[in-house]
Amino acid sequence: MVKTALVTGGNRGIGLEICRQLAREGHAIVLGSRDPASGEKAAADLRAGGHDVRVERLDVSDDKSVQACADKLADAGVEIDVLVNNAGVLAEGNLLSGDSAPMDEAIAVNFLGPYHTARAFMPGMARRGWGRVINVSSGWGSFASGLEGPAAYAISKAALNALTVRLAREAGPGVLVNCMCPGWVRTRMGGKAASRSVAQGADTALFLATLPDDGPTGGFFRDRTSQPW
Repeated sequence: MVKTALVTGGNRGIGLEICRQLAREGHAIVLGSRDPASGEKAAADLRAGGHDVRVERLDVSDDKSVQACADKLADAGVEIDVLVNNAGVLAEGNLLSGDSAPMDEAIAVNFLGPYHTARAFMPGMARRGWGRVINVSSGWGSFASGLEGPAAYAISKAALNALTVRLAREAGPGVLVNCMCPGWVRTRMGGKAASRSVAQGADTALFLATLPDDGPTGGFFRDRTSQPW
């Protein structure tokens, strides 16, 4: 049976590569994009390779947009088996000076976005007794690594890591929830000087999306290997 994967922020960078890798493994793809035109352009490349790709408008910072997407898919009879919370922002700024807008944006996209998509799609996985949820986090959100990088980004990703652990507890049998660090990847966010390709950055998402039923849950991974929190 073909499984369907929803990838948020799937129109470019790591998200698009995750779509590509999952499609190659035989998944039907729901490509979530805040800008549908950008999503359609990305989907055209995947469809040219013979892959099944559906584009949906999805702004994870807006819970109404998330619910509208979920309702539209439900009306079309599309069930999400794999949820990849990839959409994210690299918010700059300090905690104790300057504008608070970077923190607001980071929390809205990097933390509350996955929270809202989990609430929209994980109950269906639980009812069907199977699902995989992958939260794209960062080593900068790891306490073990010192919460490095811009403060708002690090804190929002640390919150995402905590969300991952708690979602895994509530997911129900057959639903595995994990997060991953793609590393420093050559994308618009990572820049041209980054050390890793998008294929390398996306690979762990493929690993977590295709875990066997006795696979890990509530974990943090990089390069298919468990990482400290």
